[in-house]
Amino acid sequence: MSTMVYPREEALERLSQDEIVLNTKAVMQGLETLRGEHAQLLNSLLDCTQPPVAQEKSGLLRKSLEAIELGLGEAQVIIALSSHLSAVESEKQKLRAQVRRLCQENQWLRDELAGTQHKLQRSEQSVAQLEEEKKHLEFMNQIKKFDDDVSPSEEKNQSSGGSTGGGGDASKDNLDDLFPNDDDQGPVQHIVAAQQGGYEIPARLRTLHNLVIQYASQGRYEVAVPLCKQALEDLEKTSGHDHPDVATMLNILALVYRDQNKYKEAAHLLNDALAIREKTLGKDHPAVAATLNNLAVLYGKRGKYKEAEPLCKRALEIREKVLGKYHPDVAKQLNNLALLCQNQGKYDEVEYYYGRALEIYESKLGADDPNVAKTKNNLATCYLKQGKFADAEALYKEILTRAHEKEFGSVNNDNKPIWMHAEEREESKGKRKDSGPYVEYGSWYKACKVDSPTVNTTLKSLGALYRRQGKLEAAETLEECASKSRKQGIDAINQSKVVELLKDGGSGSDRRHSREGMNGPGGQRGENEGDDSAEWNGVT
Repeated sequence: MSTMVYPREEALERLSQDEIVLNTKAVMQGLETLRGEHAQLLNSLLDCTQPPVAQEKSGLLRKSLEAIELGLGEAQVIIALSSHLSAVESEKQKLRAQVRRLCQENQWLRDELAGTQHKLQRSEQSVAQLEEEKKHLEFMNQIKKFDDDVSPSEEKNQSSGGSTGGGGDASKDNLDDLFPNDDDQGPVQHIVAAQQGGYEIPARLRTLHNLVIQYASQGRYEVAVPLCKQALEDLEKTSGHDHPDVATMLNILALVYRDQNKYKEAAHLLNDALAIREKTLGKDHPAVAATLNNLAVLYGKRGKYKEAEPLCKRALEIREKVLGKYHPDVAKQLNNLALLCQNQGKYDEVEYYYGRALEIYESKLGADDPNVAKTKNNLATCYLKQGKFADAEALYKEILTRAHEKEFGSVNNDNKPIWMHAEEREESKGKRKDSGPYVEYGSWYKACKVDSPTVNTTLKSLGALYRRQGKLEAAETLEECASKSRKQGIDAINQSKVVELLKDGGSGSDRRHSREGMNGPGGQRGENEGDDSAEWNGVT
């Protein structure tokens, strides 16, 4: 007959749930064994020839069997209770996970709601402001006829202070000024580059990127940075560190650090993202080229042109291999590489890269595409740095002639671009009378209506070149035209300031005071906005 071994009470108090279940199953096996042995003994006693003794023993065996059955029943209840507790605990863990996820989503939705409400408030303010500006613009149309009576000599004296020195040449291009805000176009280019290589960025990351860019543009880095870090931590937990989504998140966080001028942290993140993408997507993937270009831009902003150049060249090789040698994105990469070489004094390479970019833009986008004029402007800047003034002058004239033909038709004796008028004024300045304004002012007035940042930059650059050559009359003509062109455009940045000046001028001031208000702070701001003569096209 087998014996049952029970654990001591002190040990039972320290047992876990799993250990209790295992001990209960062991006890059940022992009880079942005892039940079988008792059944055999009971059967043997019933077959015994001594009825009184057999009846007494059989009664004891039956009581023992009943106790064994009771113990087995209790053990089964304990096992069932343990299974139920395990199921309850599992459900509890699931509910906790759902609660955490709902809390995170709720926080994101709260942030997006706050941003949407802020946008709505700004939109309502913009509508109210536009309604007020409409009334003032109607008033401006009423006083427009008085502006035509102001002589060009008065206008030139008022605006010459801000236009002199606008074409000065620095030894190094300031990349902080030349680097445009590429966050608006960055996500689109980044997504297209990724999809061309077979990797599609999840919609959740795209939404998060837009949210981070919105916070960063508002200067709310205390919200943008923790949001990026939390998303990066979640991605690493779910997908592992070596995953394309993690690399995308590292790129986003690097852009935020770059906007905070934390270049060292941004470079570390971009190098990590580059290693992940090369490992997971391959070394010739478009997303690898985008990361290489971001890293080159970052080095360029820190003045590390030698370190940035090989990165930019490798990005160019990948884009040429994936997109073809005549794709517009290849031209943008060529512009970046040309600017890096220009800051190192490698002018032969600069001319080659700008020439290739110009060929691509003209063949793929057409001669009237804005990128054509910008690239020619960049190339002219390169010529100026080398002292090739004739080549630079020819490019500036080509840009102005093309803009004039696009706006007013082909060039003839009655329809000349502004630089021709400027040179005619320079040639005939000795023949002019001492009294009265210049009689041909009205003939070139329409040439000043070409409103383009690139054209304005070209006007001031060519004016500075004329001034260097001693052609002061021609230089003043172009600088005056650049100032008038920007004022007539009334771009969105200066529009509210012009309206305020008109409002002040309309409350009892004479015509001259109103004109000075238009040529004052707003005019100077227009001069300063066009000083950059090259662009740094970054790719997010």
